[in-house]
Amino acid sequence: MLAYRLLKAQTQPEFQEVPEPHAGPGQVVVKVAGSGLCHTDFALIARDPAHWKEHAPPFTLGHEVAGWVEEVGGGVTRFQRGDAVAVNPSWGSCGRCYMCRSGEENHCLYQKDLLAPGLGFDGGHAPYVLVPDARFLVPIGDLDPVLAAPLTDAGITTYSAIKPAIPGIFPGSTAVVIGVGGLGLYAVQFLRLLTAARVVAVDSTEARLKLAREYGADDVVPSGPDAAAQIRELSGGVGAAFVLDCVGINPTLATAVASLSWRGRLTMVGAGGGSTQFDFRDVPWGAQLATSLNGGSIALMDIVAMAALGRLKILVDRYPLNAAKQAYDDFEHGRLVGRAVLLPTGSEARAA
Repeated sequence: MLAYRLLKAQTQPEFQEVPEPHAGPGQVVVKVAGSGLCHTDFALIARDPAHWKEHAPPFTLGHEVAGWVEEVGGGVTRFQRGDAVAVNPSWGSCGRCYMCRSGEENHCLYQKDLLAPGLGFDGGHAPYVLVPDARFLVPIGDLDPVLAAPLTDAGITTYSAIKPAIPGIFPGSTAVVIGVGGLGLYAVQFLRLLTAARVVAVDSTEARLKLAREYGADDVVPSGPDAAAQIRELSGGVGAAFVLDCVGINPTLATAVASLSWRGRLTMVGAGGGSTQFDFRDVPWGAQLATSLNGGSIALMDIVAMAALGRLKILVDRYPLNAAKQAYDDFEHGRLVGRAVLLPTGSEARAA
């Protein structure tokens, strides 16, 4: 089968013919309906070879995966061929510790390295993917697996960042989402669904701000040096009870901190490489700063159910597998509208 693979550190991915996988004991082969693109893929491509451990390239990219069960290995009883499933990407989790048993595999206490499909294991940018343990699968029923694919990372990343903050997001408070791209549009919707806060979206492009309004933002603010002041004005001078930074660069973090109210919470999910000063002078008293990465099976079950009930809008840009290079180029240069998803199944073309 044709797969889009990272063959060597700090080189561009390439198409390569690889054998189709088969399920061993406890394993499942999934026929891929959709495999999403993510900013993490660019970080993987650029990663210093010295930082790789035993799970270095080559491997097939793609960690946002959904499709249908194609083959089950011995001992697998929860799934059968044809079941529609989404893939929880926390493949480095032990499955036995408290966090794993609580459905928060992304916080596994014994995970030695960040491992996932498309990150150490062969991922979903191919017609089939081998899932090493059936516990990583979540049934999706009648939900279109192409739409379910981005929920497995972009969706659960923002959902898992928002859930712990909810007790502090009181009615009438202000919640801010900085960066309303593939992650931020989900965040706007989750805040709208789960809280009674005024939801404010911040972005550098007018088109994104327009989309944010359509997806539930009460107010929008252009990013820039005046953004924090505008957020404070919208909050009646109080500041934001919660800020989710989906970009994670120095300017957005500066806006986030300057927007916070006393006892506010800033959570960073954008891996832009930025940082901020954390001290008594620059951070509001009682404020919390946190990071959050991905999510677990409980979060994925939650948002799959929301989507199945029609409570989530899922915006995707669809590309055939053989257009992977174009999809990544469109992603890198800001030409996407939604979340880019490759459609490997049925793609007959071969790479040039």
